[in-house]
Amino acid sequence: MTETRTESVSLSENGPELDEVLWQAWKAMELPEGYHAEIIEGAIEVSPTGRYSHSQIVFLLKEALGEFLRGGDFAARNDTNVIHGASAWVPDMLVVARDPERYVTDDGLGLTAAGVRVVFEVVSPGKRSQDRDRVKKRREYARAGISVYVVIDDYDDHGTVTVLTDPEPDRADWLGAHRVPYGTEVTIPSGPAKGFVIGEAITGPKRG
Repeated sequence: MTETRTESVSLSENGPELDEVLWQAWKAMELPEGYHAEIIEGAIEVSPTGRYSHSQIVFLLKEALGEFLRGGDFAARNDTNVIHGASAWVPDMLVVARDPERYVTDDGLGLTAAGVRVVFEVVSPGKRSQDRDRVKKRREYARAGISVYVVIDDYDDHGTVTVLTDPEPDRADWLGAHRVPYGTEVTIPSGPAKGFVIGEAITGPKRG
């Protein structure tokens, strides 16, 4: 995702009343085309559409993942709100049941995190964007118990892919972490995308 403009609120200050204020503010936001808003660790973050390199990786990822999942019970989606408690995210890509109606929230704003099996984020330039995907969303997705989190990061060393598995919601962290440089294939080890390979066809060749 791309560089962010953030309205920051410390998570430690959040209580039920503030959570409700943030939730209502997020639902009421009317953004220009090409922007989306998320609630991440007690703050509303507004992000613009990514640059070409970001969109190209997302495009290649969706094509490959869609083909890998074709004919099964799960599908790849993007541009979808994922809701968990007082948080709301828009992952670059996610894997959810092909027929996800049972996971649609009561208000129809998105899908509950309980239905999401894998999330992918493609990191964009800028410290806020990098911290969001590498740190904040790493914690958020672990808290939600999402089974696999994949981070494709142009700005880590000369480009890396990290596959995080076995979330520990109470610790907001992951037991499994496998990080490889671009040009080295990495395989999703479990879940409906088990066996899906992320390599040069998606990230491009090794750099540096």
